[in-house]
Amino acid sequence: MISMLARNGSLVTEFVLAGLTDHPELQLPLFSMFLMIYIATVLGNFGLVTMISLSHHLHTPMYYFLFNLSFIDLCYSSVFSPKMLMNFVCEKNTISYVSCMTQLFFFLFFVISECYMLTSMAYDRYLAICNPLLYNVTMSPRVCSILSFTSYGMAFIGASAHTGCMLRLTFCNANVINHYLCDILPLLQLSCTSTYVNEVVVLIVVGINITVPSFTILISYVFILANILNIKSTQGRSKAFSTCGSHVVAISLFFGSGAFMYLNRSESMEQGKISSVFYTNVVPMLNPLIYSLRNKDVKIALKKVVVKVHSRFIP
Repeated sequence: MISMLARNGSLVTEFVLAGLTDHPELQLPLFSMFLMIYIATVLGNFGLVTMISLSHHLHTPMYYFLFNLSFIDLCYSSVFSPKMLMNFVCEKNTISYVSCMTQLFFFLFFVISECYMLTSMAYDRYLAICNPLLYNVTMSPRVCSILSFTSYGMAFIGASAHTGCMLRLTFCNANVINHYLCDILPLLQLSCTSTYVNEVVVLIVVGINITVPSFTILISYVFILANILNIKSTQGRSKAFSTCGSHVVAISLFFGSGAFMYLNRSESMEQGKISSVFYTNVVPMLNPLIYSLRNKDVKIALKKVVVKVHSRFIP
C-alpha cells in the first residue's frame, strides 16, 4: 500500500536527513555521546526485559507494565537511532520515501504506546499505595492485559491517522528533512500541497495523547502524594518521596519535551530538534535506571540471574 502511494502521491523518491547539527567539529563528539546513549538504552532495557521474564517473583502487575515499557523503549530507540548515528559519520544520509513513512509510523506507534503505558503504571502505583487491600483484586491479569492492549490500540490509531494523512501529501522538489528522523512537523514543511488537514490532526491526536495521559498521571500522583504525607514514619515518607520524585522527573521530561515539540508552534525547528532529544534519547535511557535499579526486588533478581549465569558457565 505504501509503495503504491509513494508512486502515485509523491514526486520525491528519497529524502535527506539533515541531522542534529551541521557543524563538522561537533560530529565526532556527538556520535560518541549518542552511541553510548544508544548502547546504554539497549543494554538497560533488554536486560530488564530478560530479567523480568526469567524471575518468577517479578511476575506482578507493576513489573508486567515495566516489562512492556522496557520493550517499547528498546524498539522505540532502535527505530531511529541507527539512522541518527549515520548522520554523524556520513556526508549525505538518505532515506527512501517508503522507509521514511515506515519509520514515521513505527516511531509514532512506540511513542504513543509509551504515553499510555506510563499512564497505566501511574494508575498501578496509585492503587498499590492508596488502595492496597483491593490492589490484587483490581489489578487482575485480565485488567493488566486490557490496559496494555488499550495502550497499543491507541498507539496504532494515532500512528495510522498521522501516517495516513502524511501519505496523502505530495512532495515535489524539496527533500531535505531538517531533523535526524522522519517526524511529522519537518515533513509538513516539505509538502507542496495543503497541510491544513495534517495540522488539525496533529492538534487533535497529539493533544489527546499528551493531555489525557499527563492529566491522568497528575491526578494519580496527587492522590499518591496525599497518601504519602499521611505516612507517620519519616524514613518511609522520605523513601516514598524519593521513588515518586524520580518517576515524576522522568514523566515530566517525556511529556514536557513532547508537548514543547508538537504543541508549541512558535518555536524554531532547531529548538524542536533539541527538545526532541529528551523524549527520543534521554528518557528511554533513564527509564531502566529510574524504575529498576533503585528497586530492591530488581536488585535481588539481578543477583540471582548473575549467580545462575556464573554457575552455568563457570564450574
